[in-house]
Amino acid sequence: MLRCKSMKRTDYCGALTKAKVDQDVLLQGWVHRRRDHGGLIFIDLRDREGIVQVVFNPQQSQEIHERAHSLRSEYVLEVAGKVRPRPSGTENRELSTGEIEVHAANLTILNPSLTPPFAIEDENEPAESLRLKYRYLDLRRRSVQQNFILRHHLSRAVRRFLDQNGFLEIETPFLTKSTPEGARDFLVPSRLNAGAFYALPQSPQLFKQILMVSGFDRYYQIVRCFRDEDLRADRQPEFTQIDIEMSFIDREDILSLMEEMVGEIIFQAKGVRVESSFSRLTYREAMDRYGVDKPDLRFGLELKDLSDVAAGAEFKVFREAVEKKGRVKAINAKGLATLSRKDLEELTQEATGRGAKGLAWMKVTAEGMEAPITKFFKPEMLQEIGRRMEAVPGDLLLFVADKEKVVYEVLGHLRLVIAKRLNLIDPKALKLLWVTDFPLLEFDETEKRYVAMHHPFTAPMDEDVPLLTTDPLRARAKAYDIVLNGTEIGGGSIRIHRSDVQSKIFELLGIKKEEAESKFGFLLEALQYGAPPHGGIAFGFDRMTAILAGADSIRDVIAFPKTQKGICLMTNAPSDVDSKQLKDLHIKKTEA
Repeated sequence: MLRCKSMKRTDYCGALTKAKVDQDVLLQGWVHRRRDHGGLIFIDLRDREGIVQVVFNPQQSQEIHERAHSLRSEYVLEVAGKVRPRPSGTENRELSTGEIEVHAANLTILNPSLTPPFAIEDENEPAESLRLKYRYLDLRRRSVQQNFILRHHLSRAVRRFLDQNGFLEIETPFLTKSTPEGARDFLVPSRLNAGAFYALPQSPQLFKQILMVSGFDRYYQIVRCFRDEDLRADRQPEFTQIDIEMSFIDREDILSLMEEMVGEIIFQAKGVRVESSFSRLTYREAMDRYGVDKPDLRFGLELKDLSDVAAGAEFKVFREAVEKKGRVKAINAKGLATLSRKDLEELTQEATGRGAKGLAWMKVTAEGMEAPITKFFKPEMLQEIGRRMEAVPGDLLLFVADKEKVVYEVLGHLRLVIAKRLNLIDPKALKLLWVTDFPLLEFDETEKRYVAMHHPFTAPMDEDVPLLTTDPLRARAKAYDIVLNGTEIGGGSIRIHRSDVQSKIFELLGIKKEEAESKFGFLLEALQYGAPPHGGIAFGFDRMTAILAGADSIRDVIAFPKTQKGICLMTNAPSDVDSKQLKDLHIKKTEA
């Protein structure tokens, strides 16, 4: 039971039980509802732990009864009274306090309230813009508060687990050096150093590596990070991550310990046991089978390669895609052969919206394949397609032929669209997956240079180090992502701990020696003073909490989030500042 030690209040409203019957209590909270039943007035008094019914009887005190008559929603009260069992037949089984009520002996109105712009007790969701403008009211809603209680339980479980496994919580700076590799930095002008800027950290990556060089061995931090990037449901300009680093370990050590940690915190927060050993896919396997590097394993609908069959067909679109070193792949939308022409057009729009030139299809019937394009395929080709797709009458086969990247993008998206349409996703299931063996580098066609797929401090696989000289794009990284229900909730790698290898990676990324020294000189120097092998991982704490809470957006699990334009509707930040402040910071504004 929750206790309110050294406070005037004796109990939380929602924590009262039958054990308190005939005891005097003093409660504090908000009026959730008021009901006037002739002589008796009932209010539901609410605090963060829940609701309890309070009864005002005119026979007990006319003055208190009249005061209760003036109460309205969201008035803040202090109520003294005695806990009584509810009369037989009036119990509310939907409330944890539904078998008891408090008979008021005294009432103090601590503060009245204006009429709220939306009903706190209403189950209907107010418009998000209204919720964010009046966030202090939105946060009173039980469903919203439950998200933050869950978040607290998760962070507590993380700290407990890491403490038990020898980790030290160490804070790293918020005002640091700009190292623009990845998202844009938020810059902070320095008043004491004219024309110079700090950057808010996108992650504590470099500092935690320095801590490993410093001999701290096992570090963690639940830390705020900042990225000036375009926003969406799972992104905010400021976010929280569980940041972890270890020395003298290899990849298997990290994966094993993190499986244990994730399993433990899910159990502590949700009471659910997940598999002790998570599924694993290499990056290439994930892309080939699901079209994405963060597949949702709660359902099947795997991609099947038909490029070899398509190469021999007379269908020009398929044949030319293969000739241009592209791919032809398909998914089997089980039981959707009954889709109308309009439905198929909508699926085609989904495909073209993701970059495809079109979407081909075949309906599977008892007589065989049915579609306008079947005339371009020999009977044995259609049979082979049906065999590979494990097709039975009633199925719908969907094909995309294009560059490999487009094929994956389109079919990976259609897979989710169809799974939702077929109700294949169990909302209560928790499917965890490690994706490993990512490419170390990608080639940026716009900038015409190599870029790090994760970040430039990721170590290459030992056997792939020679490829850094001969064929860099084939080199694999000692990197790993953890995926929960199709969302990446964390990622990490074994780091480069040798200065010469780190310099080689900078060279491949087009970072010249002088630039590397300017941006990362302190790290390169530190790596020359006995840096141990080390690696780590960072979990997106907001994303993880949102999934476990069943929330649609991380905004639902961040106390004071920003809109998709990066605005706080409650405070109206960002906003103009006084010209004197700008002068002190040696800044002049220009017209936009």
